[in-house]
Amino acid sequence: MKLYDVYPINPIEIDHAKGSYVWDKNGQKYLDMYGGHAVISIGHTHPTYVKNLKEQLNKVGFYSNSVEIPQQKVLAQLLGEVSGKPDYQLFLCNSGAEANENALKLASFYNGRKIIIAFTGSFHGRTSLAVAATDNPKIIAPVNETQNVVFLPFNNVEALNEAFKNYGENISAVITEGIQGVGGIREASVPFLKAIRSLCDQYNAVFIADSVQCGYGRSGRFYSHDYAGVNADIYTMAKGMGNGFPIGGVAIAPKFKPWHGQLGTTFGGNHLACAAAISVLEVIKKDQLLNNATLVGDYLIEQLRSIPEVKEVRGTGLMIGIELNEAYSNLRKDLLQKHFIFTGEAKPNVIRLLPALNLSMEDAEFFLTEFEQAISNYN
Repeated sequence: MKLYDVYPINPIEIDHAKGSYVWDKNGQKYLDMYGGHAVISIGHTHPTYVKNLKEQLNKVGFYSNSVEIPQQKVLAQLLGEVSGKPDYQLFLCNSGAEANENALKLASFYNGRKIIIAFTGSFHGRTSLAVAATDNPKIIAPVNETQNVVFLPFNNVEALNEAFKNYGENISAVITEGIQGVGGIREASVPFLKAIRSLCDQYNAVFIADSVQCGYGRSGRFYSHDYAGVNADIYTMAKGMGNGFPIGGVAIAPKFKPWHGQLGTTFGGNHLACAAAISVLEVIKKDQLLNNATLVGDYLIEQLRSIPEVKEVRGTGLMIGIELNEAYSNLRKDLLQKHFIFTGEAKPNVIRLLPALNLSMEDAEFFLTEFEQAISNYN
């Protein structure tokens, strides 16, 4: 059997990793400014993370949600504390797509409605309803197509108001990222997020804050939507939650009342996944990584904006998009192959920075030096 070929793969085999660095099988060292797509939140092989996972694995690695798993309650309490939302409820699953799928389902259970408002540039996952609410027709199979999703222009308050006038009593949920990732690192504006909150309150619709990539401290706030000063009804999370161990979560406001069988998962919230997620939150809290994301992120953004060849820098904290002219379309490849730095991308010509939240100022300086050198080679 061979692998189903759906990934454009770099010819690099990572052998080991530590902190913000990875080494390939030939011993070449790389600075990781990508974090495996915003997944590595506390650095590779963090000692607290490795220790806790080893200890848990030596006790019990898995049992299903048919028994008491006390680690789930520890995780929920710690998440409520670190996120500043202790009165919310936690449902644990395995991925961001699954988190969004359950959030949209829960919203429909809550108000009995079908219409979902989503936005241009959005990405919410590849499962049935999550992909239907994603603004990329290429990855939506015919079986995923639905008339229940209405796409509006991102950050357009007027269009949002008009949609609620037209569909108001039929709108189940509004789902938006606080910072669009695949969409090119574009922040939801404060007036836009406040309008979503106000209209959802007015029409009893559910505000879903997709925090899968932009959450978990990446923006310098625990949930990137928090800078608008309003609470969503549901927050979804995954990527940075387990520092590489597959886990997702849905934080659910107190007004939602659960019943047995309403949601479910076999693997979600297992012993090992909880050990990973608890470790991440412990390190975020102890090492004040939200502050570090703000400090180092602000510095990177300021310095990048001073580079004449950079067209625009977007984002906040350690979720940064560097937009370049077409002349620099190979710069990301050069950073990887000639300067040994991993970065991400967003079409058509945006380099995404999604490093660990404990990225040091020294590593940020190193990146900036190499980035400017890579650009200078084009001049």
